Amino acid sequence: MGLSAVVLSPQEQRVTEELTGKYKACERPRPYNIFNSFKGERPQIDIERAKYFTESFKTTEGQPLILRWAKALQHIAENITVYIDDQQLLAGRAGCQGRYGVIYPELDGCFLEQMADELPNRIESPFYIADEDMAYIKQEIAPYWKGKTFYEDLATSLPEDVLRVTYDPVNVSKSRFIVNETATMRSALQWVHDFEKVLKKGFKAIKQEAQSQLEALDLFDPKDALEKAPFLAAVILVSEAIVVWAKRHARLAAELAANEIDVNRKRELEEIARICDWVPENPARTFYEAAQAQWFTQMFSRLEQKTGATISNGRMDQYLYPFYKADLQAGRVDQEKAKELLECMWVGMAQYIDLYVSPAGACFNEAYAHWEAVTIGGQDENGEDATNELTYLFLESKREFPINYPDLAARVHARSPERYLYEIAETIKEGSGFPKLINDEEVIPLLVAKGASFKEANTYAVSGCTEVRMPNRDTYTSPCAYVNIAAALEMVLYNGRMKIYHDELLTIETGNPRSFATWEEFWQAYIGQQTYLLKQAFKQQYIANNLREKHFAAPLGSVLHEQCLKDYKDLHSASIAGGIDLGYFDIIGYATVVDSLAAIKKFVYEEKQITIDELIVVLANDFQGQEAVRQLLLNAPRYGNNDPYADSIAKNIDLAALQFTHKYSKTIGVSLDVRYVPVTSHVPFGKVVGATANGRKAGAALSDGSSASHGADVKGPTAVLMSNANSKNLGFQERASRLLNIKLSPSCVQGEAGTRKITSLIRSWCDLKLWHLQFNIINKETLLAAQKEPDKYRNLLVRVAGYSAYFIDLSPDLQNDVIARTEHSL
Repeated sequence: MGLSAVVLSPQEQRVTEELTGKYKACERPRPYNIFNSFKGERPQIDIERAKYFTESFKTTEGQPLILRWAKALQHIAENITVYIDDQQLLAGRAGCQGRYGVIYPELDGCFLEQMADELPNRIESPFYIADEDMAYIKQEIAPYWKGKTFYEDLATSLPEDVLRVTYDPVNVSKSRFIVNETATMRSALQWVHDFEKVLKKGFKAIKQEAQSQLEALDLFDPKDALEKAPFLAAVILVSEAIVVWAKRHARLAAELAANEIDVNRKRELEEIARICDWVPENPARTFYEAAQAQWFTQMFSRLEQKTGATISNGRMDQYLYPFYKADLQAGRVDQEKAKELLECMWVGMAQYIDLYVSPAGACFNEAYAHWEAVTIGGQDENGEDATNELTYLFLESKREFPINYPDLAARVHARSPERYLYEIAETIKEGSGFPKLINDEEVIPLLVAKGASFKEANTYAVSGCTEVRMPNRDTYTSPCAYVNIAAALEMVLYNGRMKIYHDELLTIETGNPRSFATWEEFWQAYIGQQTYLLKQAFKQQYIANNLREKHFAAPLGSVLHEQCLKDYKDLHSASIAGGIDLGYFDIIGYATVVDSLAAIKKFVYEEKQITIDELIVVLANDFQGQEAVRQLLLNAPRYGNNDPYADSIAKNIDLAALQFTHKYSKTIGVSLDVRYVPVTSHVPFGKVVGATANGRKAGAALSDGSSASHGADVKGPTAVLMSNANSKNLGFQERASRLLNIKLSPSCVQGEAGTRKITSLIRSWCDLKLWHLQFNIINKETLLAAQKEPDKYRNLLVRVAGYSAYFIDLSPDLQNDVIARTEHSL
């Protein structure tokens, strides 16, 4: 069936019109022109951040780490090239013009020498690097960091049993995708700064407060001299650094203005110079100044460290609203001008590409993954609905300027206005995957149960894929582990071994499965393997937590966190008084294992249609010549259909994980909650797992998040929601986000009736208190056509895993994963 025979989403219609030259952009050509100047470029690596960071570190050895980091940021601020792009209204980049990424040698130093050959040619998110830059890395940067990186420290610190399920013991640069640490892929978890502090106070006042505190210290007191003084000195240095960086942009804008012939552009550059000379040093006075101060802070954060999922933008419709409202009343800005300013920020975000150098990091974050979430909606600190005019403006911008930045996240609660849900539904119908939804009815009670006040919980911001942060209260930054429970199931069948790793005993021997006479014996063997992997994940996390503060510091992040300032502690410290340490571990392959266990329980132990010995042989041979057996397994009860048989198994898997972390996470000193957020790790994790009893072929992707297995959810999206609700264990507070993808046919949501269907589905999701929900509204035929002729579909966006990406940027395996998701017709 051709595309002309199906109902197209607005995005698909737009792509079709672009091919024929009929598409007309919105009335704001500036962001389109900027976007078109780099659209489709292969990103280039800019090494300046790495160069100046390394230069500084060579001169500060032996000093406190936070002070070394602040001095490095100061050196970067003073020397890194500054740019103001043509037509841009906002100044501030972390690297060169066009699409670019930066490297963090303190994190990836041990991979830098092999980077030259791999990055330009790898399937997942390739990058370009100039020959002279690669030579400089090899000669000047990589040698300094050899033996100093966190990756090397962690690999040599892991006990043999933990190492065995983490890396290849013979080559520790290779992950085994069983219990995968993610702490070496970034120097911090996703994060949200207190941007409102910058807008209201400015860095001059922050610096002055730190200077007063420093002068008041008793330097005969060892704690004052050795802990507080270096911390405050770092606060002062980083406050000065970001101001120096901003004023260098002001000077550049003034120079460009002096040489500009076009009268309008000259006026714009003069305004940019004036604003950059004022913020972020001083409090913002206008919407334009507030946007520029926020952007400077956000981009300087990217120079500071590689934060997982980058720094998110927080609740922009809340902290920018007073400036927007005042400027509207004063006539300084109108809706179109405000959207143009914001869209200048969006294209600036789109040029910065979060680069993962490590091979595992690239596999886990395909298609230039990004999560610089802008949070809209939700509640205010008193629990009242917080939607405002700016909330709707963000949604309008996302519909009118359809690029994959920013990652728009909409908070929803039981009393969300009908207009808000309607506008969300209209935006979802566009088909580009925005916005993702986060549920106040689930998130807020859990945050309160974990120690937050209602005021803190009510004002949370979305950060990263599906995560949330409470600025000034959250203090845990250590990235956490992914646990491949499909590997655990395979190790039941092979008694602690996996086919891909031959006869090596990876975990524990839970017995010859051929000797299991009952389902209960098989189930206990599975729980034994799952629990063993969790034990290794916790040991891995304990070691990572204790090593990180020796390797990473975040003076800017600490400046913008009240608990850090009160305790004189860097954000990456092992413990910060007054903070809440909320971590996680991710369960990968949830529905794959649920469906497999349901098939084994039903057909091996209850109906006895196949023996366990026959099943093991069939799986070992990847169903070759056994399609009848595969079809039998595919017809077992399956998660995602509101089926108590499968959902009860899902609930018991979740329960075992919750019981484990409830008992042991406090010994680590952190709340390690059970999470189901794979990003794109379910693809590489699937590559190491053989055929599974749900009919999945060897090496195929595992199920993603808390979504159903590919094609398993045959009873509609409401049944998918019910299975998610049925499988939750509400008696435990150690629950975190569950990523849930739902794919809808554009034909079923067309028109006013389709919008109402989506709002009703959102209301049901909210009432069921499920954490997360996101949609793909796209035809399978479009995706297949894009695979066949990618050049014609360069602007086609799909929702991947907590972020949207251009379909042609995905690896073939991940493209097939998106295509294979069930397309519901409501």
